[in-house]
Amino acid sequence: MPGERLAVRGTSEVGRFPGAAPPTKVELTIHNEEEQKQEEGGCRRWFRKMCPCCCKRQNSTSNDVTDKVEYVKPPEPAKPKPENGEAKEIEGIKLSVCSVDLLSSKMGQNRQEHHTDLYHGDELVIRRGQTFQIELELNRPFNADSDKLHLDLRTGPLPMVSKGTHVIVPLVDHLEDERWEAKIVEKNVNKIKLSVNSPASAVIGLYGVTVTTSSSKDEAATTHNSSKNIVMLFNPWCEEDVVFLDDEEERKEYVLNDIGRIYYGTEKQIGARTWNFGQFHEGILEACLFILEKSDMPPSGRGDPVNVVRVISAMINAQDDFGVLVGNWSGDYSDGVSPSAWSSSVEILRKYLSSNGTPVSYGQCWVFSGITTTVLRCLGIPARSVTNFQSAHDTDVSLTTDVYFDENMKLIDYLNSDSVWNFHVWNDCWMARPDLPPGHGGWQAVDSTPQETSQGTFRCGPASVNAIRSGQVYLKHDTPFVFAEVNSDKIYWQRKLDGTFRQIQSEKKAVGHCISTKAVGSDERADITHLYKHQEGSEEERIAVETASRYGSKPDVYSSAVAEDVSVEVKMEGEGPRMGADAQLSILVKNLSSQPRRTTLHSQVAVMYYTGVLKGTIKKEQMHVELLPNEEKTIEWVLPYQQYQNQLVDQAALMLTLSGRVSETQQVLANQTSFRLRTPDLNITPLGDAFVGKEMAAKITFTNPLPRMLKGVVFRVEGLGLQKGHEVIVGDVGGHSTVTLTEHFIPTQPGPRKLVASLDCKQLTQVHGVADIVVLEQ
Repeated sequence: MPGERLAVRGTSEVGRFPGAAPPTKVELTIHNEEEQKQEEGGCRRWFRKMCPCCCKRQNSTSNDVTDKVEYVKPPEPAKPKPENGEAKEIEGIKLSVCSVDLLSSKMGQNRQEHHTDLYHGDELVIRRGQTFQIELELNRPFNADSDKLHLDLRTGPLPMVSKGTHVIVPLVDHLEDERWEAKIVEKNVNKIKLSVNSPASAVIGLYGVTVTTSSSKDEAATTHNSSKNIVMLFNPWCEEDVVFLDDEEERKEYVLNDIGRIYYGTEKQIGARTWNFGQFHEGILEACLFILEKSDMPPSGRGDPVNVVRVISAMINAQDDFGVLVGNWSGDYSDGVSPSAWSSSVEILRKYLSSNGTPVSYGQCWVFSGITTTVLRCLGIPARSVTNFQSAHDTDVSLTTDVYFDENMKLIDYLNSDSVWNFHVWNDCWMARPDLPPGHGGWQAVDSTPQETSQGTFRCGPASVNAIRSGQVYLKHDTPFVFAEVNSDKIYWQRKLDGTFRQIQSEKKAVGHCISTKAVGSDERADITHLYKHQEGSEEERIAVETASRYGSKPDVYSSAVAEDVSVEVKMEGEGPRMGADAQLSILVKNLSSQPRRTTLHSQVAVMYYTGVLKGTIKKEQMHVELLPNEEKTIEWVLPYQQYQNQLVDQAALMLTLSGRVSETQQVLANQTSFRLRTPDLNITPLGDAFVGKEMAAKITFTNPLPRMLKGVVFRVEGLGLQKGHEVIVGDVGGHSTVTLTEHFIPTQPGPRKLVASLDCKQLTQVHGVADIVVLEQ
């Protein structure tokens, strides 16, 4: 039900699960006004608002919301006549439609062939460029010689034939591709079955259906409005559709899979969380159509996936158009839901729909991406969530990430507006790009997180991934911004005494690492960095960078090179530091020359939001380093737990900055390394076998890794086909205490399912877990 929010509340005790009696079982009864009234489908309610002329109610107070069918009643049959007079008798009866059956059953031929049988509801959901069947019941047999019949399909508030939003579908003898046509394929007394064809460029959205009939005589036509509507989607199975994807396994993954994985953390400590996209869930298709309506995008533009994706990119964020989700990076989520607490797009989209377009609070990049994947897959556009580690945010279109120091090698804060996020999540969507030169179709980057405006609106993309890879940043849309995210060089500048700046160092491998998405057909991580950039340091990659920079605000940045014979890098052992313990890293300094070198390294570590914004420095120190010719030296660096325990923000991220100058050569050394403190997982253990309609249980266990109390702990649990999402308020959990929660639920759908849980509290975020459950038929 739209907007439902289920919670189990109770007093808590440290270290155990609180709640009602019995404490391990959640019993929920959901009442919804829409269920109590036997009301029409959600898509029809939406269409009634948009097209009242096509959807008149029989009686606003009636529980029976099927539109009243009005038709001319045929005259009483006359006495039997000779057989040769029957045709003349039929000709005297005015042809009209008694009923329209859109054959919209989930198990029927239409939805099975169109791969739409998973969508909730009883509207006819079909894909463009493919035939579908409907059945008409007439008041008498149809005479092909004298009777006329055609369909009218209308979408949007002001349907027009010239705009493709009012479609007149003629009756023909033979169907041809790429046009609206209908053919009678079956007759049975007064019933006829039509096969209807649509072009692969048809406008997507909700259509009202009217059948118009007449005879060859000069008599007024009669019309009949179908009580149900047609929802038209993009068609990745149709070769003529711009979104065609020629791989069945990829179609199953990027269109039909309603569960995925989203990656976060740092390149050396990649975390993964399961996300319920839920594109087929109740109310989600209606929400997606509502988003298109609320965008004020002309319905005539909804046939072009480039336009649709660009609008969706803007509408998923609420920055300037009251879109779906409010972004919040402040750390204060008291008047909403913490971004890290979400594990599903379903509740967010249903809240947005049920509130008639009130933005939901709150989200950050992975939530924006998860919702974008849901909406695009729901509309039929292949899509996936993509994570870029060390993701640059270029604020001045220089296509470089710039770091400014003063004369004394201290950071100039007010100039350092560029940043490098530990990770950033956006989306790829699949389509041809006929608006670009050949070779730029395929995956397109689209980003719904509000970062910079594009043509006055907070949106980004679609940008061709092939164009990004080759540095062709002049190709639309927003290619320069995405290029800088994945392949900009990090340039260090020092202010001179005359106030100008000189380039003192550049890092060519600073951004765009381990670009990740869920693998096709499994929960493994797929590294797709090679799609976005050539191999680091290769001639092709350098050519791409220099090509792109010529179109930026600093086209001469590569005019001079800086010689280096001392290098510094930071290394991490294993999976890296764990929260609640001292953080240890290794600093490796190399002398690549045949002469001795001396330097003083200045280090400072700061707590950082995952976007790259620093909260504050928590430790500074200096290290004197002397190197023999060709010597490598490792320095152990330690950050005690006591220095960071009360300072951490979302994602528990930190940034270590190293800078220094080589005494003999005046070479400047600079390095920035981000890392996170690993949080524990939720352990989910299914108890017993899973059968449809039979109660089962799962145990969720969490151990607080910190030596101090966690305040206001909340669990969120959801499983598509297992149980609806709800909150369990745990309360306070003591240091190193263990919480065990047993969830009881009744699976509703067979097959492989995932039970997803997340934990949210102010002191600890990104704690989550997933269990694979195979549900069997009884």
